[in-house]
Amino acid sequence: MTAIATGPAGTASTHRIRVGVDGKKIPEAAKRGALATIDHAHELGMDGLFFRTILDMSPTLDAGELKELRQRADDLDLYLETGLGKVNPFANPEAPELRSIGDGDIVLGFRRMMEAAAAIGCRELWVATANFKGSYFGRFAYDRFRTDVDWSDQLAATEKFLHRLAPIARDLGIHMNLETHEEITSFELVRLVEAVGPDVTGIVYDTANVLQRMEHPVYAARRVALYVRQTHLKDAYVAHDDGGLVHQLRPYGEGVVDFAGVLPIIVAANPTMNVTIENPQSYLDKTPAQRPRVIEAFNPEFLVGHPDLSVEELAAYLDMVHHYEQRVTSGEVADWRNYLTQPYEYAEAVECIKTGARMARQIIGDAGYPLHTPLVQHAAAGH
Repeated sequence: MTAIATGPAGTASTHRIRVGVDGKKIPEAAKRGALATIDHAHELGMDGLFFRTILDMSPTLDAGELKELRQRADDLDLYLETGLGKVNPFANPEAPELRSIGDGDIVLGFRRMMEAAAAIGCRELWVATANFKGSYFGRFAYDRFRTDVDWSDQLAATEKFLHRLAPIARDLGIHMNLETHEEITSFELVRLVEAVGPDVTGIVYDTANVLQRMEHPVYAARRVALYVRQTHLKDAYVAHDDGGLVHQLRPYGEGVVDFAGVLPIIVAANPTMNVTIENPQSYLDKTPAQRPRVIEAFNPEFLVGHPDLSVEELAAYLDMVHHYEQRVTSGEVADWRNYLTQPYEYAEAVECIKTGARMARQIIGDAGYPLHTPLVQHAAAGH
């Protein structure tokens, strides 16, 4: 008997949940290009792709090129998701392509991207608020702690810009979905969605980014679930080290994220959304950082910068870290230094994706939601 999914309003649905992969992080994405990457995802048994921005699909928004990508995804029975870019005016100069695609008018650039996405049926669109500065460590790697402009001013400017884009989104039937990115809290995202309107905004729930704001992934899932419309499933190592806590992306099951706790919460709230695996990139595609990200968890400035975080959640977070450190001490998982000595190239990245997809499908199926069955795959691709 076919399982029946129940939507947020209690309506029955026979929609089958699809589990796909990030179109930028899948191995060899840059080398293969967008069209061949769609084939690659199919060969790996994925149900779809999530290209971070539509400019990753076609830098010039060429209608013919985008239509070809849409048709190829449809032929292979894959979902196709994409996004726009950063919507924090203080961060936008770091992405000049957003202004360039509008011939100098950034609002026109966003309009053109939104219209191009809607033309190929992509109406759930990723956006985010800043860029992680990997050359710095600690709080200054995050725009939240910029010293030239307060984070509150950045949030206000972001809200104003989203209000400016809202009529365009409304006309096109689009949601601009804000990611739980490294620099923003889930509390702030919920407030942004409610201020701009859930008819035109939503949330992309990234399971590992919330850890950098010292939010427990299950607590954060409960906060954002009502507004989640896209996902980035990631796992991460978090443990004490000099300077506070360190954060390092890991394959699924080798980090702290309780996916069995998280996935049923967000799927129950929106059982028609797609679930996307965002794997750590292969070392052949991206040189690994030789130091992990540092969460200055015990720095007074860091703590003051997170006024919404409750004692209860902070205690749950530190308890999660404590139990994970027991796994590290026992040798079950490598510490961050030893992990960097282990291979993580094409084969390892592919296995990470497949493991993440198996995990997600098992948890979703066990929760009683019907899963999409991929078309028969071709023989596994070489590289």
